[in-house]
Amino acid sequence: MKFKRQSNAEDSINLTPLIDVVFLLLIFFMVSTTFTKETHLKVDLPEASAEPNTEQPKVIEILIGRDGSYAINGQSLVNSKIPTLKRALSEESSGDLTRPLVITADANTPHQAVVTAMDVAGQLGFSHLSITTRSPAG
Repeated sequence: MKFKRQSNAEDSINLTPLIDVVFLLLIFFMVSTTFTKETHLKVDLPEASAEPNTEQPKVIEILIGRDGSYAINGQSLVNSKIPTLKRALSEESSGDLTRPLVITADANTPHQAVVTAMDVAGQLGFSHLSITTRSPAG
């Protein structure tokens, strides 16, 4: 009987697929990592020796209700249309566009009503616009 001779080749593990997987994982983690660059600015504020001005200019306040209705300085408008709001702001300001304009809206007011009020103020040329908020309770 003639038996085949077995070869004396060494058993080895092919590392090529393992290296490929490691490189793919490395690329994945490099791409998915976010790098944040935090910068801290030190600001040296200027000093002033003058007394603050105690005289406050008269403020124009736009109140926006939950339903999107407008009131200017406590006077309700007949409708919520842009021309009505423009006319009322023009009459209230008497042409003085440097007066501060404050927009106060209910928390459940449609966002469009606030944007409309800001847009009308910008179209008329008001430059001092602010929106009121309240501090969280706690």
